[in-house]
Amino acid sequence: IERAYRTAAAAHDGQTRKSGEPYVHHPLAVATIVARQGLDDVTVGAALLHDAIEDTKIHLEDLERDFGSEVATIVEGVTKLDRLSFDTREDQAASMRKMLVAVAKDLRVLVIKLADRLHNMRTLAALPEHKQERTAQETLDIYAPLAHRLGMQEVKVQLEDLALAT
Repeated sequence: IERAYRTAAAAHDGQTRKSGEPYVHHPLAVATIVARQGLDDVTVGAALLHDAIEDTKIHLEDLERDFGSEVATIVEGVTKLDRLSFDTREDQAASMRKMLVAVAKDLRVLVIKLADRLHNMRTLAALPEHKQERTAQETLDIYAPLAHRLGMQEVKVQLEDLALAT
């Protein structure tokens, strides 16, 4: 976990979020949410590195070499989910949830994705209003029901509360 944090901090050095805070705060917050769900060190490490492939110069091969195939596979799964785009009309939400589960061969990928969404919802105010509304609707249609189906009630309630507040 410490090595993963150091790697994430170095990889995201100089990057900031829309809020202006250092980018590394995001993977650290996601890893904290994952750890509070009681997941293992591999999952917490993958949560710290979940944006590394997409947003930094780190490659999947680097993660596999430095952290093992399990961490690399989880990070790759989260990256693939990040590339999915959703049309959040209610009639398509159920099929999108099923596709998410199908794409994530490892349940830990979904847990990290839900933690990622939860932290993004907590920091939503930094985005323009139209993006806030779209993200909140997507959260209600897809992510909160997914958290419910995975038995992550606390995450589900927080996602719904944040989305409804938006």
